[in-house]
Amino acid sequence: MPVGGGGWSQRLPFAKELFHLQLQVPQVLDLLGAGVQLPEKRQLQQCRALARHPYGSAASPDPSKGGILQYLCNRFYDIEYLVSWSATLRYRNLRRKNAYCGYIKSIYGDNAAAAYFVLSHRGRVRFQGQETWFCVDQRGNFSYDFVELQDVPVVAIDLAGSVLNYDGLDNLVKLTALKSLDLSRCPHVDDWTLTRLQVFKDSLEELSLAGCPQVTERGLACLHLLENLRRLDLSHLPSVPTPGLIRILVEEMLPRCEVVGLAPAAGAQTSRDGREEPGVPSGDRRAGEIPA
Repeated sequence: MPVGGGGWSQRLPFAKELFHLQLQVPQVLDLLGAGVQLPEKRQLQQCRALARHPYGSAASPDPSKGGILQYLCNRFYDIEYLVSWSATLRYRNLRRKNAYCGYIKSIYGDNAAAAYFVLSHRGRVRFQGQETWFCVDQRGNFSYDFVELQDVPVVAIDLAGSVLNYDGLDNLVKLTALKSLDLSRCPHVDDWTLTRLQVFKDSLEELSLAGCPQVTERGLACLHLLENLRRLDLSHLPSVPTPGLIRILVEEMLPRCEVVGLAPAAGAQTSRDGREEPGVPSGDRRAGEIPA
């Protein structure tokens, strides 16, 4: 039935809420326009055009290119808010897991606090003079017997695949006798994290950074302070663009250290600017020909 007197937005207040929530459904506008007289009908026609083409004259993005979640975020504020809230929740959870264990340190000392932090991340820890490792079971539970070794220094830590980040190293920097540290496959270990490893320069002998996706050649340059390193695993570092060249530089930087990984691709050659180029099989070259 016709809507008389005042604007349609005043007579139908829920219409403004629909647009505020970005429920871009042209059918809703068609229902609102039933029986509405001019000049309100012109406003509805403009709103229909905006709802059908929310980006103006530009073409709507293809969901197959940006993903269906991004496609929904571009159109609905509630989906965008949900994604933002999920990212905030993951960040808070990461900060909580890398929080400083100050309470345990104040009671049992640095070694016991470090052991608790490692075991809470489903890692492994070994104390000096002990052949067995303290580790978690299949359910993630662990024994607190390590508190009896609070005066014994920690010499080996395995945090492979954990969510350790820059802040989490606050629980390990007091370990003056640490000799082995495994940080392989840690998604949050980056170049800034590697800058804090210099505190272990007098004791650390083995270090593994294999499979860390955020480690680049800039972070590897900080390892020159670890003069006592005897073995360094740098396998599968996707963010290192020229692994062959970087391996040569690391070996020159740490001459007494065995570097594992960062091998160039089979048949690859290093150009003048340091980039690796695919090699040409010897059978396809002419005698005396210089590769391009």
